[in-house]
Amino acid sequence: MKVKQVSLLGNGPRNGLWKDSFRADVKVGRFLSVLALSGVSASLYKGIQDNYLAEIVHISAFERGIVEFFREIPGLFVVLLLALMYRFTESRVFKLGTALMLAGLAGLLLSGSGKFIVVLFMVLYSLGEHIIMPVKTTLTLDMTRKDKSGSALGITGAIGQVGSIIGYVGVMVMFFLFSRIGFKRGDPASFKIVFAVAVALMLAATLVVLALQETNVIGQRQRFYFAKKFSIYYMLEVFYGARKQIFITFAPYVLILQYGADASLISLLLAICAGCGIVCNPLVGKLIDRLGFKFVMVTDTLLLVIVCLLYGFAHRIFPMHIAFIVVCANYVLDSIISTASMATNVYVQSIAASHKEITATLSTGVSVNHVISILIALLGGAIWNAVGIETLFTLSAVLGLANSAYAATIKVKH
Repeated sequence: MKVKQVSLLGNGPRNGLWKDSFRADVKVGRFLSVLALSGVSASLYKGIQDNYLAEIVHISAFERGIVEFFREIPGLFVVLLLALMYRFTESRVFKLGTALMLAGLAGLLLSGSGKFIVVLFMVLYSLGEHIIMPVKTTLTLDMTRKDKSGSALGITGAIGQVGSIIGYVGVMVMFFLFSRIGFKRGDPASFKIVFAVAVALMLAATLVVLALQETNVIGQRQRFYFAKKFSIYYMLEVFYGARKQIFITFAPYVLILQYGADASLISLLLAICAGCGIVCNPLVGKLIDRLGFKFVMVTDTLLLVIVCLLYGFAHRIFPMHIAFIVVCANYVLDSIISTASMATNVYVQSIAASHKEITATLSTGVSVNHVISILIALLGGAIWNAVGIETLFTLSAVLGLANSAYAATIKVKH
């Protein structure tokens, strides 16, 4: 049976939901369906990842930083990886990345719970995830109408969030059913079932993306692309990578180790974050288009300082049960604030000369922020172990202030 080839950039009627943001000659339905399917799969995996590491693989807070160090290695070398694929179109790279994510999930499903093998397949999944990060943005920006880049990025972000909500709610439902049929907390079989569903959905996403016809968009495959005009962007990526890594790596572990959160609660919080993302992604996109990327870049990190300080000191200020609620609320607030990171992509587009330059710059940006990310992952666990989470999240607040101060130096053409 011959598979029908569908072009990402082919002719077709525009859907009313996104017609104001995407070009009239663009057909994006298949592309967005891949984002949704992979979003569900990824959220199933991420909904149980930290509990799986803590309860099944028995990774300590200090070891969690080491795991994150290796998991982020692909992000550090993503520019070199993309340089090896200099003849590949963006859509072909997108397909390869999706297939690697599938391989990583399949490995986690079929392998045991040894620390080495688990980290190995986490790195493989991360490899695919990091490869498609800049490419997905480039494909989206290539489809947008003039002056609607923020809105288009907001819409694609919201599509992914819909898939995320389905996945996180799925984890909650499955673990509720597991408890009803006799599974105890920490039973490896419950985690393997969730991995199996995630693999099935990622397989579906891979089959869909393989049916997409090649585009003519080819990214600039230099090993590292540095230009003076992007110097502010590179520095912003350093600050963003550092503060982001503290939350991604250690915020869930604070909830699990210090407050006893199980996989259902973590997934509930992630589902709420995704639900907020559906609303906030398009709104932040419109704010970028109306108020400018500079305003959004400065404001979001100022708000982040409050979140960081409450995360680190809530247990010192409030009774434990109140502190737990405050920390859960902060977890959601950080997710909302992080949607503003799309402003840096619009900033790059505003000063880039071509789509190739956008891809090259975003790819370099991913590697730049991962240089600091892997160091923060290693140091974060040591800081937590030595002086506690108060110092760790105070450091994150300081990085947020530095990010705002540097973003304020951007000169905007009116």
